[in-house]
Amino acid sequence: MTHRYTVTATPIGAAVAVFTPEDALIALGTAEDPMWVVESVARELRGSLEATGDDVAGLGAQLGEYFDGDRRAFDVEIDWSLVTGFARSALQAVAEIPYGQTASYGEVAEIAGRPRAARAVGTACRFTPITLVVPAHRVIRSDGSLGEYGGNEDVKRLLLELEGAPVR
Repeated sequence: MTHRYTVTATPIGAAVAVFTPEDALIALGTAEDPMWVVESVARELRGSLEATGDDVAGLGAQLGEYFDGDRRAFDVEIDWSLVTGFARSALQAVAEIPYGQTASYGEVAEIAGRPRAARAVGTACRFTPITLVVPAHRVIRSDGSLGEYGGNEDVKRLLLELEGAPVR
């Protein structure tokens, strides 16, 4: 069996979710052109992906509930195999930031076991293969400013305001 992908429309673009044959989420990206995400993940996995109309692991419904303000956490198994080393530790720490709260890059670095690695946390967030479910948008600068999210501060602001997080 091969990796499958689904596409769900969201207020921040098409959410392309890629699942392992065991229905674990291995990648989730948003883009105006969903095929860009599909092709990028296929290259990373060194194979092809199969489109499916199924709502694998119920993630499409969960994304809808999240953007409607009715879901605070995602209930999907994550396959971390596309992330290694400290980036994996950092993103696993990011995954623990509660809905409606934020943490600085430095705080995440400390939780991940490398207190002086704030920039490495930023890099991990920037290149995470799993957005939204791993809430990199909840990681902000130590001065309280937002920073970017996928190259777009407005999207980060929208997500944090949706969650009711304090935003400056």
